[in-house]
Amino acid sequence: MFSYFRPQDIADILIMSFLVYQLYSWFKNTRALQVVIGLGFLGLLYVITKNLGLFMTSWILQELGTVLFILLIVIFQGEIRQALYRFSLLRNLFDRQDNPSQIDIMDLANTVFSLAQEKTGALIVFQRRENLDDYLLHGIQLDSLPCSQLLMSIFRDGAPLHDGAVIIREGRIAQASCHLPLSSSTDIPQYFGTRHRAGLGLTERSDAAVIIVSEERGTVSLALGGELSRMDSPEELYDTLNTILSPPVQEVSTTTLRRKLFGNIVPKMAILLFVLACWLLITSRQGAILTVNAPVKFHNLPKELALIKTTPEEIEVQLKVFSNLIPSPKEMDIIADVDLSRAKEGVNNIAIRSEEIKLPPGVIIAGLSRSTIRVVADKKIIRHITVKAGTVSRLPGKLRLRSAKVDPPTVVVEGPAHVVNQFDQVQTEEIDLSLIRQSTMLERRVLSPSPQLRVLRDEPVKVRVLTGR
Repeated sequence: MFSYFRPQDIADILIMSFLVYQLYSWFKNTRALQVVIGLGFLGLLYVITKNLGLFMTSWILQELGTVLFILLIVIFQGEIRQALYRFSLLRNLFDRQDNPSQIDIMDLANTVFSLAQEKTGALIVFQRRENLDDYLLHGIQLDSLPCSQLLMSIFRDGAPLHDGAVIIREGRIAQASCHLPLSSSTDIPQYFGTRHRAGLGLTERSDAAVIIVSEERGTVSLALGGELSRMDSPEELYDTLNTILSPPVQEVSTTTLRRKLFGNIVPKMAILLFVLACWLLITSRQGAILTVNAPVKFHNLPKELALIKTTPEEIEVQLKVFSNLIPSPKEMDIIADVDLSRAKEGVNNIAIRSEEIKLPPGVIIAGLSRSTIRVVADKKIIRHITVKAGTVSRLPGKLRLRSAKVDPPTVVVEGPAHVVNQFDQVQTEEIDLSLIRQSTMLERRVLSPSPQLRVLRDEPVKVRVLTGR
């Protein structure tokens, strides 16, 4: 199996491991990840039932998978859009970053703990690199600095905007009284209410940071990445916010390469092993040799030449297949498209190059039944040839055919020289004289006397039939 383990295979495994880990990091503890795990179980069940020959069960699972795929796109379109946004390499160039210099983080931390001491519930969202507009509902637009007096006024019980979250974007309060998506995680303790579920729900779907002040217990928590951390003092909240709201360049500079590679090592290794197992399953046909007959076609024949004969008309190709995802080459249209740009008049032995055989990805050529083909070409000429009216039967009664004149009297034909020189005239389509009662004018097309000749006239010619007694 590993006899043809290429560097591309290593890159393939590492890239897929990175993408799967990113998806896991973004969607863990969310409804989307739970659905993906369920679909993975159904996929595994489908593979097992198919290999065991359980035709009805495997057929039902296959048809069900097609329907579920469409439903997932509809149901999780928001998550899919956010995942594609996160994969974008250009978003860092165009996204506007938060400006922490406009926020007095220490003052904000003291305000939050003042609300907690008064047991006034609060929900404060910091938009970081990812836009949150897709997740915010019923917000009231504001544009002001997040000062202590304003935050106390917003969250005071009975105030018009106290129900919902405050959104801080680019160092300013952008919206208030916003409704956030609730978390569907089953790991959240029962004593956490709607406010905590809303804060966690938003951080599960984005990189936002959310401060949650409990109205019942008077505690302060910080939600980030779908995880909740309790803050015990304004200083601790200040240090945490100051770290996560710093510009991305500072975050990157403080994160070592070793921490990136070996941090959270257990899920990384599990995902790597999972991707490796999938790769081995997909490439289980690696090295299988199949033989197919590929028809020979041609291109780039010089304009002054005409193709007379080719030998053979198809060749046997031995193919090596590297993936179960690829249909059998016998089910695909594989052709040898040979370049004749160097062909000359007479007999040519043309070499068949591997790149002239059209193959799908994951299939390579293991061998050819022959490396050359025999091509006979002749000089192509153009010549004027007389046109004769093609007639059948006889005129009725005592009528006689005086003449059948063709206009124009000649046409131009094109083809190999030795074929063109064999003919002095060509005929029109047949005219049944038994149907003619008097002199008349008819239109008929010119017929080519040989498949190798081409008549360079698309319009029918006129045939004047003159009769007499």
